[in-house]
Amino acid sequence: MGEQMRVVVTGVSGRMGRMLVETIAASDRAVLSGALERSGHDWIGRDLGLAMGGVQSGVVVSDDAAKVFAAADVVIDFTAPAATIAFAEAAAAAGVGHVIGTTGMTDAEIAQLEGPARQTVLVRAGNMSLGVNLLVQLTKRVAAALDDDYDIEIVEAHHNKKVDAPSGTALMLGEAAAEGRGIALADVSDRARDGITGARERGRIGFTAIRGGDIVGEHDVMFAAAGERITLRHVASDRSVFARGALKAAHWTQGKTPGAYDMLDVLGLAEQ
Repeated sequence: MGEQMRVVVTGVSGRMGRMLVETIAASDRAVLSGALERSGHDWIGRDLGLAMGGVQSGVVVSDDAAKVFAAADVVIDFTAPAATIAFAEAAAAAGVGHVIGTTGMTDAEIAQLEGPARQTVLVRAGNMSLGVNLLVQLTKRVAAALDDDYDIEIVEAHHNKKVDAPSGTALMLGEAAAEGRGIALADVSDRARDGITGARERGRIGFTAIRGGDIVGEHDVMFAAAGERITLRHVASDRSVFARGALKAAHWTQGKTPGAYDMLDVLGLAEQ
């Protein structure tokens, strides 16, 4: 059914980069056309397969985004905010789709993606899994149905190497809860409690981050009132769910009108 989609993976030596390489290799609809790492990385100039401890792949790891993007259809990017902004500009210049799973981006950094999104298809999501995106929709609906007699608490757990907190997924869930209540998350977010904090303020949305071991990703949204609690929960036991979702998003970008999208668009869950 046509030629295979040519995919570039950025940050290819990282845990998500490696998982994406394996997911693409197992696909009959996509092929890895390029692999990027930061300048100075010891994988630069090496065959990717050999660098990963396997057999020769024919893909040489590069630090030249413009050159690699020119021979691709789409870029999948789980790196760091500054790198993602640079990759977005390069993807827009090359006219290739850009799937972003990078977390920890500030509002100002996200705003810098608006220019590239006017030139190419850009899909950005704090989490690429189907289950999490369903959880986002459920969170919004439950929050809309319950008044602020129900305190909202979001608890997330990840491995001990994760550098940002709350997780991008936790923030997605917080935004969904706030949207369901018709308020701005920035106005009600409660990110830290320590010492004598006083009673919990009505209407706030609380966040708790757990870091330990090799936890892939766990998220709970609790609606707690006097006499009852409702908890919505998602557990990822294998990082491949994010890679498969990202590859699904990459396929979705092909032939779409330039713009900024998220996984709700990819999965057909966006409202209206």
